[in-house]
Amino acid sequence: MGKDKAMAEKDIAEKTLEAYDDVFADIINVLLFQGRQFVKEDELEEESLASSYKADGRLHAQERDVAKYWRKGLVRIALYGLENQTAIDGDMPLRLFSYDGAAYRAQLLTDREMKEKTGRTAPRYPVVTLVLYFGYDRHWKRPKTLFECLDIPEEIKPYVNDHRMNLYEVAYLSDEQVEMFTSDFKVVADYFVQMRKNKNYVASEVTIKHVHELLQLMAVMTQDSRFEDVYSPDMERREMTMCEVLDRVENKGIQKGEDTILSLMNYLLSNNRTEDAKKATEDKAYRNKLLTEIFGEK
Repeated sequence: MGKDKAMAEKDIAEKTLEAYDDVFADIINVLLFQGRQFVKEDELEEESLASSYKADGRLHAQERDVAKYWRKGLVRIALYGLENQTAIDGDMPLRLFSYDGAAYRAQLLTDREMKEKTGRTAPRYPVVTLVLYFGYDRHWKRPKTLFECLDIPEEIKPYVNDHRMNLYEVAYLSDEQVEMFTSDFKVVADYFVQMRKNKNYVASEVTIKHVHELLQLMAVMTQDSRFEDVYSPDMERREMTMCEVLDRVENKGIQKGEDTILSLMNYLLSNNRTEDAKKATEDKAYRNKLLTEIFGEK
């Protein structure tokens, strides 16, 4: 698989689970409203993720991860956006400023169109963007505001507007916050919190609703393809928990290990390397050395 294609699939996997209205509303309600069911999933409406900006005389595209309008009846209350970060980006406040600015610019264009058609002014609504950082081995210690990204002479600082990012470090959420989640995002948050605390994950009995999308996300975040490899359509037809998923992942790992060792033995014996085969069955370190030498893996 080409690098660009792999990156594109990774980006899609990160976004797909959060694009479900129940998951999106759950994230907003826990992180912004302390678990109160303030935003209902049936009040959410899809927003175009793409916008553009002009630089160096050329038009450049930019795209949010996930964005939805929150509306009451026909009235738009706000535009919420989610941006996922698995790595720390010191320029993130600049990117957010661009996303939010494009969203406000879109409101001006809508206003102009409405005035031309009806003579009325289009309602204005706020734009709220949340950054979800999934790193669990270190805090985000890079810029969180526009001021921190810029070299601003003191003389003009009072005249420069700041822009603060709403950063949420998923692995550093409290146990109380994790318990507030009611969607599949509880599994995601619980995983990263446990990995930060214990460097290990013990699955809960929480039932998963969006099985495939959750497993795709876990495969990307853990860099363990077994999470996606164990998926089968039958998992959607009954209640599935992460305990069952982990059992399948573990069995997949055992099966893969057995198949790899069998392939090694077949290779050695077919190449008359009987002494190497005998030693590989007795010495794990030597077996791993041969696996790396022959197959490029351990």
